[in-house]
Amino acid sequence: MPAYPDSLNRLIQSLKQLPGIGTKTAERLAFHLIKLSKDDALALAKNIADVKQKLINCHICFNFAEKDPCPICSDPQRDKSTVCVVEQAKDLMAFERAGEYKGVYHCLLGHIALLEGIGPEDLTIDALVKRVLKGGIKEVIIATSPDLEGEGTAAFLRDALAAAAKKSATRITRIARGVPAGAEIENVSQAILADALRGRREFEK
Repeated sequence: MPAYPDSLNRLIQSLKQLPGIGTKTAERLAFHLIKLSKDDALALAKNIADVKQKLINCHICFNFAEKDPCPICSDPQRDKSTVCVVEQAKDLMAFERAGEYKGVYHCLLGHIALLEGIGPEDLTIDALVKRVLKGGIKEVIIATSPDLEGEGTAAFLRDALAAAAKKSATRITRIARGVPAGAEIENVSQAILADALRGRREFEK
């Protein structure tokens, strides 16, 4: 039975590891890469290597960065007393593009999804609680996506932060419902995100 050369097979198998990529899509991408000039293909490979070698998580907010702390945490113009909690770095960038928020962030690096084997211990929740306990934070804005996993994560965060927030007199708020139910933060328009921040409310049971 005819088969692709080993190098092409290995490339296809590697591409199949990407989320949402099946065999047919992996084959199309592989053949597209083959058509690239050698310089373009090597530049792509270098960019992938650079991301793996240079990117780190900020020790304060866990955002991706090339320096620690990240540019947002080290910016003296940002309001360090307000922390916006997001699931991923891409959600952080969505809020930054909206241009409304001037505080700092905390990236959970995911959401609670027990069926996928992702529990609270796999996220940066403990680090967030410790951050609040250190004092100096007046408000924590929970800005997880308003889908099933995001709402579950938000409720867990509210409970996990309750004691620390009471001790440090920190408000716990939730972004407003202007964000459509079931939506993912990264896909919501800048105007809606700005409105959601402005309309945030106390997050209570």
